[in-house]
Amino acid sequence: MNKIKIGIVGASGYTGSELVRILLNHPNVSIEYITSETSAGKPFADLHGAFRQLMELPLIKVEEALDIDVDAVFLALPHGVSMNYAPQFLEKGRVVIDLSGDYRLDDLALYEKWYQKHVSPELIGKAAYGLPELFSKEIKQANLIANPGCYPTSAILALAPVIQSGNYEESTIIVDSKSGTTGAGIKPGGSTHFPSLYGNFFAYKVEGHRHQPEIHNSLSKLNSKAFTIKFTPHLLPIDRGILSTVYVKPSETTDLNNLRKSFTNFYSGQPFIRITDAPPQVKNVKGSNFADIFPYYDQENGLIVILSVIDNLVKGAAGQAVHNLNLRFNLEETAGLGLAPLNP
Repeated sequence: MNKIKIGIVGASGYTGSELVRILLNHPNVSIEYITSETSAGKPFADLHGAFRQLMELPLIKVEEALDIDVDAVFLALPHGVSMNYAPQFLEKGRVVIDLSGDYRLDDLALYEKWYQKHVSPELIGKAAYGLPELFSKEIKQANLIANPGCYPTSAILALAPVIQSGNYEESTIIVDSKSGTTGAGIKPGGSTHFPSLYGNFFAYKVEGHRHQPEIHNSLSKLNSKAFTIKFTPHLLPIDRGILSTVYVKPSETTDLNNLRKSFTNFYSGQPFIRITDAPPQVKNVKGSNFADIFPYYDQENGLIVILSVIDNLVKGAAGQAVHNLNLRFNLEETAGLGLAPLNP
């Protein structure tokens, strides 16, 4: 079998680095180029020292990459930048897997409310939302795949079985999420500066976060019964990992056994979902593409409580993007993703 030729656009960030780490061991993939506008000509390992002797491919500029014949391109670019390049790669016949937020929302007005003016609005609504456990059929047929955000991945996977079942009151669902600092990207900022973060823990964007409409938009495809979401993110003084705690008021009486059975049945056959018997920990998934989910029924308060943990850089970004690649090119879903968690 000929290997699938891959290009990675955007080498400087954590996501680009994680894509290389995963794809280096993918049996069906060949990395043809990696781009960087500011470091063109330098070896990739000059930016990410962990890859010395493993990936020394010289970095090139995007304009050079456009004419290199590959099968698929990963856009590991910031929000608002990917939308400039996705149309150009699509016109060249490439499958585009975008890891930014530029095509995650299928409503232009909603996107521009939470992000910025879109420069390729004709593609809004045409991308498959790249959450493999829920939308594999669409992913397999798409030439533009919008990789979900890391927070939404943890929240949507926690909520999907409940939303599809319809066993929720038409009231606000609470999503309380905590992330490591790599979710903020590689560029340092005030809140991620070591003296600010070390020994600290805080919420941010309590007034509203752009991942809130993404969570709602995706889950609403599973059931027409109304609901609202209140999503609050927090920053943890750890490097990677997300833990989301979700609270749902059920519309019908349930119990722990039935709740767990519904989650197990919903995710049957999904290789990266693990339904746990105890509250999961971020270290149990660190460096892997697993999502560990713990559904619980609080009988005293009549609440469904779901805990979900992922590695924000793998299941929440690069690993999920590779899973999407595997689906799109009819490969084994787990190809290149047999990554055991790093513990400790």
